Amino acid sequence: MDLIDDPAPGQNAPEYSVTEISGAVKRVIEGEFGRVRVRGEVGRVSRPRSGHVYLDLKDDRNVLAGVIWKGVAGRLATQPEEGMEVVATGRLTTFGGQSKYQMVIEEIAPAGMGALMAMLEKRKAQLAAEGLFDPARKRPLPYLPRVIGVVTSPSGAVIRDILHRLSDRFPRHVIVWPVAVQGAACAPEVAAAIRGFNALPAAGGPVPRPDLLIVARGGGSVEDLWGFNEEIVVRAAADSAIPLISAVGHETDTTLIDFAADRRAPTPTAAAEMAVPVRSELLAWTDEQGARLVRATGQALERRGQRLRDLARAMPRPEMLVGQAAQRLDNLADRLPGALRASVQARRIALGRAEGGLRLQTLQARIDSQHEALARLGQRLDAAPGRLLRDRHRQWSDRAGRLSPRALARQVADGQQRQSVLSQRFAAVAQGQLARWRDRLEALERMRQTLGYRETLRRGYAVVRGDGAVVTNSTAAANAVALEIEFADGRMNAVPGGGGAGGPAGGTGKPGKPRKAEAPGKTSPGKAPPPRQGSLF
Repeated sequence: MDLIDDPAPGQNAPEYSVTEISGAVKRVIEGEFGRVRVRGEVGRVSRPRSGHVYLDLKDDRNVLAGVIWKGVAGRLATQPEEGMEVVATGRLTTFGGQSKYQMVIEEIAPAGMGALMAMLEKRKAQLAAEGLFDPARKRPLPYLPRVIGVVTSPSGAVIRDILHRLSDRFPRHVIVWPVAVQGAACAPEVAAAIRGFNALPAAGGPVPRPDLLIVARGGGSVEDLWGFNEEIVVRAAADSAIPLISAVGHETDTTLIDFAADRRAPTPTAAAEMAVPVRSELLAWTDEQGARLVRATGQALERRGQRLRDLARAMPRPEMLVGQAAQRLDNLADRLPGALRASVQARRIALGRAEGGLRLQTLQARIDSQHEALARLGQRLDAAPGRLLRDRHRQWSDRAGRLSPRALARQVADGQQRQSVLSQRFAAVAQGQLARWRDRLEALERMRQTLGYRETLRRGYAVVRGDGAVVTNSTAAANAVALEIEFADGRMNAVPGGGGAGGPAGGTGKPGKPRKAEAPGKTSPGKAPPPRQGSLF
């Protein structure tokens, strides 16, 4: 029945309140449009503090107001953005406070792949303009991380592939942060996991802080991987102080977190290969470097010794340096007396041939004076060779002392002593470095064994398997056909439902008698099992 009836002719029309009119319009609109799907372009988007989302849906001629309540907005897989073409599902209603009608949106999705990719490109350009994809922001990966944090689903094959690859290359301590990898919860959980790993204390906390993060997921469609294109995930990856590897999808899949991460891996397995080196190759390289150090030290000492021997051979002997000078001195000393006598005789002959006009007395005086001069000269000449010999002897003695074989031998001994000290220092440094590397590898091996689940078994725990799979509750154990219990020293069978222990697994032995556990990878009795990453499941 209509609210407003046509009045009879001549009668006044009935009066209605504003609220009555508004309620009638509301009932009509909600009755006719209880659930509708509207396609249009998102116009103005408003997000007040209340948590509700107000927006406009428009086409080329009209605008329809829309509202998304707070509880629905948090569950939406796609958040509306201005300019996006969407298909909104909900119901029409009115808002009497402003005399307008609006659509209460319960679901919203992109109108098609083209709109989805257009929104992705727009978001990519916006984040790139902020510098989140700048290569200068990217940090190098640690060569050998001590702890690796993995953000992925704990129930998928991705985490198993990563653990298996790490165990083959170089076993490391792995911490898994379980998250949803698709759907509405994917983006907030992944962003919270990245920020949670970064919030761990660097030292002294109950959970060690990872040195490297891996965000991983298997392949899928664009809609499946859309959570890794959300802005909250990209900003968390760009703000991470811990180096991050993005391993989302397969090689052909690309998401926005790949651009913000420090390194992109084509597959989760490739991410594990980027994270750690091959342990056997690292050990071989260490041995090769040690051998090269020993060879280089020996060759350097040999070259220096040969150089010292060459220099010693090139130096002349002391007797060769003073021999010729001593011989010349001896010849001069032998010739000096004869030369003096010849000089005196020549002077006497010259005086005898002097002119006869000189008086004898004058001549005799001159002769006497000449004799005196010659006597003085002879005394001087007699003293000069001795003084000269003494000076020369002193000079050659000084030179011979400097070129003494004992001094050369002392220099050679000092050089050999310095060479011996350098050799000992080189050997000590090389041995110390090798010992530190060996101790570190042994400590890492002990840590790996301590963190394995077999150490937990030795503390009194046990692993229960039902039909070959690990069971963690009584319901699964009751539904299993056969149970097997693994202790630290062996395994035994049990009957579901409290039937007691059966015989050893795989046989009909005595009830309750455990059988020896077959150690994985055991090659010979008494030999320790090879290093492995412990199972997280």
